[in-house]
Amino acid sequence: MNDSSWGVSPRAGHAAGSATEPGVRRKISTMPPPPPSPPQDPPPPGRGPGPGSEPPAAPAKKSAGRDLRAAIGVGVGLGAVVVAALFVVKAVFVGIVVVAVVIGLWELTSRLAERKQIQAPLIPLAIGGTAMVIAGYLKGADGAWIAMALTALAVLVWRMAQPPEDYLRDVTAAVFAAFYVPFLATFVVMMLAADDGPRRVLVFLLLTVISDTGAYAVGWRFGSHKLAPRISPGKTREGLFGAISFAMVAGALLMQFFVDDGRWWQGLLLGLAAAVSATLGDLGESMIKRDLGIKDMGTLLPGHGGIMDRLDSLLPTAPVVWLLLVAFVGQG
Repeated sequence: MNDSSWGVSPRAGHAAGSATEPGVRRKISTMPPPPPSPPQDPPPPGRGPGPGSEPPAAPAKKSAGRDLRAAIGVGVGLGAVVVAALFVVKAVFVGIVVVAVVIGLWELTSRLAERKQIQAPLIPLAIGGTAMVIAGYLKGADGAWIAMALTALAVLVWRMAQPPEDYLRDVTAAVFAAFYVPFLATFVVMMLAADDGPRRVLVFLLLTVISDTGAYAVGWRFGSHKLAPRISPGKTREGLFGAISFAMVAGALLMQFFVDDGRWWQGLLLGLAAAVSATLGDLGESMIKRDLGIKDMGTLLPGHGGIMDRLDSLLPTAPVVWLLLVAFVGQG
């Protein structure tokens, strides 16, 4: 440490020394040095490190990666609203589906524009998606297909008002969005249109939620073998086994005791199909989000992300459950 740090420059000190008489030492006022640190005793055996040492790193723990309290609160709240609408007035539930579809389309088209500069026109998609859901509820699959075709035509015409560059890319993405969100959602309201429609829709919702819960619980506790590491590193084969197991048990119970003329073995098949389709739907949206370079489609639902982050497993599961219920117990 140099002298200047103690308040005296080297040049001043040298001059002072030359001016003193031999044998007489001039007293120079300086700041006292800091007191030495007291020696620290070594830690006794078994008591851990001393106060000056780095604490050992905590063992790594698995994390859910989301705010579970917010996620559970939002999930319970949404579930209560949906179930209440389902068993009170069917038209209200159809309205909820329409709102979810329009918001989902907005999230998807917004992310496409932000990340890939793909201009999928939202207005014809929102109008066509609403028409698809209503037509599917009133006229069944035929009505949904007609509305889907008209929506695709509207997208082609609407996009013509803009420059021709990237026309094919934009309309292809828009038609995909129309099929992926509103068309698949029509199978939910087609289930609702049956005489026991509310029960069928509830079976569909419960199977999907229970499948997701089984995948999370088993995967979080026992997961060690990646299912699709390039698409979704968090998913494991053990989680898939949990999803299938939970859904098959739930399917057997629901078909036996909740669906008219249902059989437990039909529920096993229904649960298996629902778990597989829900997992594939989740992986499919994960692939889209990886391509776009995002984690969530939106931020509307705390702890969940956006509407599309909740519809990812529901949308592809809807036609599977609808088809199997029709095959097992009829149109209703």
